[in-house]
Amino acid sequence: MAGSNWRRALERLVGVVVQEGARSLRRSDRTRRRPDDHSPARPEWATPGAERPARAPLPPAGPPRRVHLATDYTGPLELDYAPRADGRPDPGEVVWTWVPFDEGDGRGKDRPVLVVGRDGDALLGLMLTSKDHDRDAADEARHGRHWVDVGSGAWDRQGRPSEARIDRVLRIDPSDVRREGAALGRAQFDQVAVEVRRLRG
Repeated sequence: MAGSNWRRALERLVGVVVQEGARSLRRSDRTRRRPDDHSPARPEWATPGAERPARAPLPPAGPPRRVHLATDYTGPLELDYAPRADGRPDPGEVVWTWVPFDEGDGRGKDRPVLVVGRDGDALLGLMLTSKDHDRDAADEARHGRHWVDVGSGAWDRQGRPSEARIDRVLRIDPSDVRREGAALGRAQFDQVAVEVRRLRG
């Protein structure tokens, strides 16, 4: 008999706890739905039948927007060596600028470029790379690409030796030069000049 009374008392206690829990949940739900709260309003397009606004278009793929882009130069080339510590790019200096890929499809990358001359106000330069082409020089030449070692310099933070591509001359607007890397030594520049003249005939 005592066990039965204890069981009934436990059942009543459980029932009270469940009822109180349900009441607490209802009160909490009503509090969240008060009209004077500061929860964000639903956007107009979220209502049934409303038209969702179009997304803003993605920016077009390709190089960064620039007023001028480096282009291939095929005119006469007068090589010059005149580096000056004046904060402006001069022949004989290595600068950084955006260089388009050979494919001409709008893609490219920032590269160090050796300035070798001028065409009016524009700079003429040869792109540099830290990739070693000595092992595949014959294959590169078959594709019309020719490289000359120029050694290492402050333009490469890792101090890696660089090569200049001498078959492709770039015409660059000075305003597109991001920064100066360093001046190339006169001996290295003269070696590049000899190979450029030999290749261009």
